[in-house]
Amino acid sequence: MIDKLEFLIALARERNFSRAAESCGVTQPTLSAGIKQLEEMLGVLLVNRSSRFYGLTAEGERVLEWGRRIVSDARAMRQDVHAAKTTLSGHLTIAAVPTAVPMAAELTIPFREKHPAVRFTVLSKTSREILSMLDDFQIDAGLTYLDNEPLGELHTVPLYYERYLLLTRTGNPLGEREKVTWADVAAIPLCLLTPDMQNRRIIDRLLVSSAAPPLVESNSMLVLFSHVQIGGYACIIPEKVAGVLSISEPLRAIPIVEPREIYTIGLVSPRREPIPPLTKALAIEAASCLGIHPKAGPRRNSSH
Repeated sequence: MIDKLEFLIALARERNFSRAAESCGVTQPTLSAGIKQLEEMLGVLLVNRSSRFYGLTAEGERVLEWGRRIVSDARAMRQDVHAAKTTLSGHLTIAAVPTAVPMAAELTIPFREKHPAVRFTVLSKTSREILSMLDDFQIDAGLTYLDNEPLGELHTVPLYYERYLLLTRTGNPLGEREKVTWADVAAIPLCLLTPDMQNRRIIDRLLVSSAAPPLVESNSMLVLFSHVQIGGYACIIPEKVAGVLSISEPLRAIPIVEPREIYTIGLVSPRREPIPPLTKALAIEAASCLGIHPKAGPRRNSSH
C-alpha cells in the first residue's frame, strides 16, 4: 500500500501522470494501475481523470493528507530500524528562504563529511511555503526566520543573526558612505525581493512610507545582485549573503543602522516522536556547527 500512496503523492505534486511516473521510477501504466488498485482497496474514487489529470476528488484530498503522514512515518521507521546497525544513509530535503540558501552549504557539507551516505536536496522557498511543506511532509526541514512571524509547533535550532547591508556601487547615491540609515535607503531607488518573501515584509516595515516602488522585484537574491553588479542598481542584502558573494570595488556593502534590526535564522523541523534519525542528526549537526544559544548575542530592535 505504501508504494501506491507514493504514486498518489507524486501525482498530486506533478499534476501529470507521465511526470509522476517518471519521478517514481515506474512506467505510466504501472502508476495508473497502482492508483486504481488503491481506489479499489479504499472503495472510493480518488482522481478526477479521463486521458488527463483533472485533480483529486474530495476523498482523494483526504487520502492524500493521510498518505503523506503514512509515507513519512514509513520512511522514518525504515531509517530508525537501520540506524542502529548501519551508518546513516538516505535522502534529506531542506527548503530555505532565499536569504538563507547560500548558508545551506555550511550545514550540508559538514553533515556529509560525517555521514557520506546521506544525499541532500535544497530548495528555495518562501517562509510560508516552508511551513506548508513541513505540514504536508514534503520536506524534512527548513531554514527560515524564527522570530518574525508565527511558526506553530516546530522544533527549532537558532543558527545565526541576520543583519542588513546596502549593496551599491561607488558613484551611486549613498555609495561613498561608511554607514547609512533606513531613512537614507528609503530615499533611493532599490531592487527588492518579491512581496511574498518574509525578508521583503521585514524591509517594507523598516523603510519609511514615502519609499518609492522598487525598480526590480525578484524571488532570487542572485537576480538582485546581478542588477547591482551589471546595471549599477542598489539592493538590500543580509550580511551573511554578502560574505559568500564576490564584493569588490566598485561594489560596496554598507551597514544599515538606526535602527539596527537583527532577526534570527534557524533550522525548523516537525515536532514528532520518535524523531526520524536523519532529521535528528541534522538538528544535532546544526546546533554544533552553526547553532547559537537562543538568549545569546544581540536581539532585534522592537521599533515596529
